[in-house]
Amino acid sequence: MSGHSKWATTKHKKAAIDAKRSSLFSKLSRNITVAAKTGGDPNPDNNASLSAAVARARMVSMPNAKIKAAIDKAFGAGGEVVSYEEIAYEGYGPAGVAFYVECLTDNKNRTAADVRSAFTHSGGNLGTSGSVAFQFERRGTIAVDKVIKSDDKKVPDRPNAVDEDEFMMAVAEAGGDDYEDAGEEWIVWTAYDNMQEVQKALEAQGIEVKGSELTRIPITPTSVSVSDAKKVQRLADKLDELEDVQNVYNTMDVTDEIAAALEEE
Repeated sequence: MSGHSKWATTKHKKAAIDAKRSSLFSKLSRNITVAAKTGGDPNPDNNASLSAAVARARMVSMPNAKIKAAIDKAFGAGGEVVSYEEIAYEGYGPAGVAFYVECLTDNKNRTAADVRSAFTHSGGNLGTSGSVAFQFERRGTIAVDKVIKSDDKKVPDRPNAVDEDEFMMAVAEAGGDDYEDAGEEWIVWTAYDNMQEVQKALEAQGIEVKGSELTRIPITPTSVSVSDAKKVQRLADKLDELEDVQNVYNTMDVTDEIAAALEEE
């Protein structure tokens, strides 16, 4: 096990998410509601999809009251029942970069029109179901802060997973596939259906987990120029701004040069 460069492909997206966290709450609430209803259990400990959805919400400091309200909606608490349908769109953006777009919607016609418009106006085009899905691998990711920082000046920061050798052993014992160094935190990679078990195993070893997320990573990243990378990112951002869109994945290979250029956008 060792740290590789997979995190570089998502850190720009993470930065964008952090910058717009307030606008994320409605999307995250929708995701939590669907995960709770699909899993049939309002307890995240017994519902892996709900656990991932709640963890993702907490990573952007979504209030517990909003999380609870979203779970309640799935079971009609308070007299309100909300029904959303999961749907995915696949296509190609600038420079032939493949896109996989996950949505939750109560109006498929509206969502399809919005997604198609985003592709068309960005020089891309929608494909048929299954046209690009095979280019992605489904994985789980767990974020672990190396140091737990205190909000109280009188309480010192405390180490969480500072020693790499010890952390590597902990990840292996927990059943994680790999890990990588992402600066102030570690990113643990797991099998898609094993994320919750790995997270619990890390916590059982005394390691505090910051959050976890189910994701898709490109099997063979697509090399692009800096100018094309900016076009690809604009399409990704445009899709991400749509209310019904939950997750946007693409196969662009984010090198250090491209990551730096995107940070300047």
